[in-house]
Amino acid sequence: MLKEKHMNTRWMTGAVAAAALLMVAACGGGGGGSPGNDSSQGTTTGGSTPSTTPGGTTPSTTPGETPSTTPGGTTQQPTNTTPTLAAATPVVDGTTLGAAQWSDGSTATGGAGQAVSNLNCAIAGNKYSYAHLSVYQNGKQLALPANIGTIAPTMARQTGCVYPVHTVDASGKIRMDVTSNASYTLGQFFSVWGQPLSTTNVAGITGDVTAWVNTGGTLTKYTGDLASLVLPQHGEVTLVIGTAPTQIATYTWTDPPPFTPTVTTLSYGGVVGTSFWADGNTATGGTGATVDGLICAAGMAETFHVHSHVAIFKDGQWLAFPKNVGILPQCNYETHTHDNTGIIHIETPNMKNFTLGQVFDIWGQPLSSTNVAGITGNIVIYINDNGDVRRYTGDPRNIPLTSLRDITFQIGTPLTTLPTYSWYEPQ
Repeated sequence: MLKEKHMNTRWMTGAVAAAALLMVAACGGGGGGSPGNDSSQGTTTGGSTPSTTPGGTTPSTTPGETPSTTPGGTTQQPTNTTPTLAAATPVVDGTTLGAAQWSDGSTATGGAGQAVSNLNCAIAGNKYSYAHLSVYQNGKQLALPANIGTIAPTMARQTGCVYPVHTVDASGKIRMDVTSNASYTLGQFFSVWGQPLSTTNVAGITGDVTAWVNTGGTLTKYTGDLASLVLPQHGEVTLVIGTAPTQIATYTWTDPPPFTPTVTTLSYGGVVGTSFWADGNTATGGTGATVDGLICAAGMAETFHVHSHVAIFKDGQWLAFPKNVGILPQCNYETHTHDNTGIIHIETPNMKNFTLGQVFDIWGQPLSSTNVAGITGNIVIYINDNGDVRRYTGDPRNIPLTSLRDITFQIGTPLTTLPTYSWYEPQ
């Protein structure tokens, strides 16, 4: 009855519409198929407008995008499982990326100095690259722990050791020893860490796991065995547990300057740099009393004996570190200098943890992120462990003194290269 009433009152409109439909049918409109029965016709999300893709391919879409229509009329349904790359974020070493989830270091089942997954723990090599690992759980980024595969010194192994794949901070950067041009897999890194890795378990977090690899700005879904995924140099691996984020973070790293090819020889009794400070402790430094837990004694046994190095540059000029810091007529402190080369001697009967702050306190000089022995300005710190170099952004007082570690202070004018050394007491 409603249709009849409509036709009676709008007969001319209906006639025109009918004529139009007859003309369309005669011209083959709608692709020539039966109305409502086109087998290539898909569904669309509510209120979305299809887009056209040449060749009829199915483009991937991110959440919130409209479905696409091929020239043949096929409407593709949007997918919410393919993340995209976010705009690159500038990052320096030492930055924590993600929320804390795991304890630092390898677990009890990971690398503790023994061979793991055909990888040996040894003194750091002299050439390094890196890959980056991000882990997401239901869209939330989790921070990769620091010091995975980094083994602290002991009395038996005074140099400590590192695995060829390891971390030094919570930035997610996996440092890779490429001295011998070796490549490494994600499975080897997780073995060193001592954590499970599978399609349903990432370091103890369970759920469906998807892997993505970003090399050169191209994000690719990895569908092979996760343990066999080769860590790409300067590339990024992202493990997604559960719901994928709509975007995956990507980073641009401010890398340290390259090493100079000119080797600086550190000779016992020598001088490296221009004289700037007086030799020995200042009036506020150590006078024989215990300083920061370090004693001063005569004839102290040197059962634990390693060396670090400090280089201080002010506007590109190398300033010689003073000799006889920590050396008094009646005693020597457990950490001290013998010459102006910058070598810090650690000589003690007992295994201890030593920091750069202790050296400066014995010296009697300030040390902070804005003041190095009285020199102020824009201060950047680089740590080099025998070739494994990175920027340090923490409190310089807390920098551990370990075997063959070089600590470079750049004050003012940026350095174009970092020094390399021939040590007079290699370890």
